[in-house]
Amino acid sequence: MFSVIFPGQGSQIVSMGKEFYTKFDIVKKLFNEADEILGFSISNLILEGPKDKLDLTENTQPAIFLLGYSIFQLLKREFNIDLNKANFFAGHSLGEYTALASANALNFSDTLRILKIRGNAMQSAVPKGEGGMVAVLGSEIEKIEKIIEENKNKYECFIANDNSNGQLVISGNNNQLEKFISDLKSNSIKNIKLPVSAPFHCKLMKKATDIMAKEIEKLEFKDPTNILISNVTAKEITSTSLLKDLLIKQIESRVRWRESVILMINKGVSQFIEIGPGKILSGLIKRIDKNIKVSAINHEEDIKLININD
Repeated sequence: MFSVIFPGQGSQIVSMGKEFYTKFDIVKKLFNEADEILGFSISNLILEGPKDKLDLTENTQPAIFLLGYSIFQLLKREFNIDLNKANFFAGHSLGEYTALASANALNFSDTLRILKIRGNAMQSAVPKGEGGMVAVLGSEIEKIEKIIEENKNKYECFIANDNSNGQLVISGNNNQLEKFISDLKSNSIKNIKLPVSAPFHCKLMKKATDIMAKEIEKLEFKDPTNILISNVTAKEITSTSLLKDLLIKQIESRVRWRESVILMINKGVSQFIEIGPGKILSGLIKRIDKNIKVSAINHEEDIKLININD
């Protein structure tokens, strides 16, 4: 059994997918279509930069989706590798939208447009410079939850991402995060302030939730061809009405990635294929279970190593 997984924000780099774009017409066609749909050259931004513009959330989200979706279609049409045979699809935050489109639950143009809106809404939900995120390394989630709970009268912080064994991401206002970081240091817990300008996946994203609730209601979802695992619940999504509800909740909810991976492994998955830029999710999965087979598709050479019949 195998699952296909799609990365989220943070995996982007300038020139990602350039090899595929240069060599394969299907990728070039999808990039050109995306330029028309969005009304600006996102393909040029992906291939040439500048990095600071690509790193803007409103650009990063459709860009990562576009590359992941293009690779997915390339595998199917040029290499006859049908990843819709997968037992499960899962994506990390915005990666859920790549999973939805790849599972034919949402069409290509709607996905691009909603991610442009989502990125802008999330970026502008909190004034720039007020909120941030901190990666906490080498500590159990129960310990961090205890620190946050015991100090709730001193500061307000939120577990935004439960990514892997020993890797959490915490969101909050920067002044609150500084107090939290001080407590981490006194407990000798390693942490890194992340280069993001907003506190994603917590209740500070309320304005973004309100915007996305209206926009998601406008979308037409179809029954997915593959079973999707929700970031919000770390469980299977059983209906399109539930899907809409979970996508709205996802903006403020913890990304339960570690639990999602464990669920898929417990259901018999022994191989994960990461579709999109980088190998971030592959690394997280190896930390969860080092015996699991993981593959990431970033170059044509990577495609030759895929065997979904194992």
